[in-house]
Amino acid sequence: MAGEFLNAGFCNTEDQQPVLTLADVQKAFAELKLDPGTLVVQPPDGLTLVNFKTNFYTTTTTPTTLTVTLLDQPVTLEATPATYTWHFGDGQTTSTTEPGAAYPALTITHEYLRKGDYRPSLSTTYTGRYKVADGPWQTIPGTVTIDGPGQPLRAIEAKPKLVGY
Repeated sequence: MAGEFLNAGFCNTEDQQPVLTLADVQKAFAELKLDPGTLVVQPPDGLTLVNFKTNFYTTTTTPTTLTVTLLDQPVTLEATPATYTWHFGDGQTTSTTEPGAAYPALTITHEYLRKGDYRPSLSTTYTGRYKVADGPWQTIPGTVTIDGPGQPLRAIEAKPKLVGY
C-alpha cells in the first residue's frame, strides 16, 4: 500500500566483526618484505672470461613464514620461491624453477660473447598460502616477484701464452 511505513528491522553493525577477505590476505602477501634472492656468480670476485660458462645460482630456496594480524585475527602467510628469472646484464634472461647449483654442477650458465662490464641480477617469484588461526592452509591466488640488485661482473678475454720451453 502506497504511503505506508513498513516496520523494518535494522542491523546493529557495532557488534559485528569485519569479515576477513581474500583481498585482505592478497594485499598483506604483496606487502611482505621478501628476500629478493641471493645471487651467487662463479667464478667469484666479479671477473669471468668471454666464451666461458659463467655459473649462476641462488641460496634462496626455502619458504618464508610470517604471522600477521589482519582484522584482529592471526593470519600465517607462507611465501615459497617458485620461479627464478636470471638477468645476465647483456640483454639476455632465462627463467627456471631450479635455483641453480654451485660448481661443478653448472645447471644455470651463461656465456658472455663480448668483453665488457655487466650487472647480472636475480628476480625471485613467490607463490603463497595462508591460514587463519589454526585453520587449514589455503592457496593465495597470484604471485609476488621481488627484483634483486645487480652485481658488478667484468668479462675479459684471455690470451694463450706458451711458456716453459
